[in-house]
Amino acid sequence: MKVVIGSDHGGYELKKIIIDYLKAREIEVVNLGTDSSESVDYPDYAEKLAKEYLNGGYDFGIGICGTGIGISIALNKFNGIRAALLSDAFSAKATKRHNNANFICFGGRTIGPEVAKDIIDAYMGASFEGDRHQRRLDKIEKIEEENRR
Repeated sequence: MKVVIGSDHGGYELKKIIIDYLKAREIEVVNLGTDSSESVDYPDYAEKLAKEYLNGGYDFGIGICGTGIGISIALNKFNGIRAALLSDAFSAKATKRHNNANFICFGGRTIGPEVAKDIIDAYMGASFEGDRHQRRLDKIEKIEEENRR
């Protein structure tokens, strides 16, 4: 399994913990930064993450900012990215099963490391169910296509 991860300064500390957790589980992690708590802009890291993920070779991505809201909004501006801001394991399972989200997002200032690990485990343990959910994703893709600039 291979995961791409990135954060702004507000997610830096949680990102370090998540990287260590994933590596301990023998999951390959590509860290796109930031690598300090010095102020940076989350849209820059969302763009790096989305472009890297869309180049292929990743099972999913993780984006982290102070609340997780900004980075999830920015990630969702890219066609083909379905980023979900998560705060519990139930939603993590549902977003994989029903939305086939390819990015999970966290707030470094709003969620604890153990909860983040539980969410990651729940997400990785779930599988996309297809069927009626695929029909809904197809509709989302149609909306994206119709609204491209």
